[in-house]
Amino acid sequence: MERLHAYWRMDFVEAPLDPDDGNPFQELPEKPDHEAFIIHRGETIYLMLNRFPYNAGHLLAVPFRQVNKLSELFKNERSELMETIVLGQNLLTEAFEPDGFNVGFNMGNAGGATLSSHLHCHIVPRWEGDTNFMPVIATTRVLPASLEAIWKRLREVFTAQNSS
Repeated sequence: MERLHAYWRMDFVEAPLDPDDGNPFQELPEKPDHEAFIIHRGETIYLMLNRFPYNAGHLLAVPFRQVNKLSELFKNERSELMETIVLGQNLLTEAFEPDGFNVGFNMGNAGGATLSSHLHCHIVPRWEGDTNFMPVIATTRVLPASLEAIWKRLREVFTAQNSS
């Protein structure tokens, strides 16, 4: 029998669902970029790898300021959020050449948000044929690279793009 190990998934399973137990989107920016998997820090928004990805390279664009609705963002935050989403797509395109993207927000518990108190946008790269029997039959995702390797590759592309 073959075994798939996703040791990193236990962090998600054991993570508190109660917003009173802290907010990782407020805590992560206090850590060094490589520990928090932050790719880019803007003035009001940061771009990071999702620790619990739907697909390899899954990014999150997150406001530094905690809000739970798009309407609560200031105009400059909304503008920077969109620019950060585009940046994320551009980095993923250069680093991994996906065939498409899913980009969106899960707002509120009914909308699928696991942390509904802090707005964030998902940027998920997709490839033709990336939905295989694992998520369909076994409700398991197979990620071809570690978060560390993906962070390093995206950070290299970001640094190269911004060094000129």
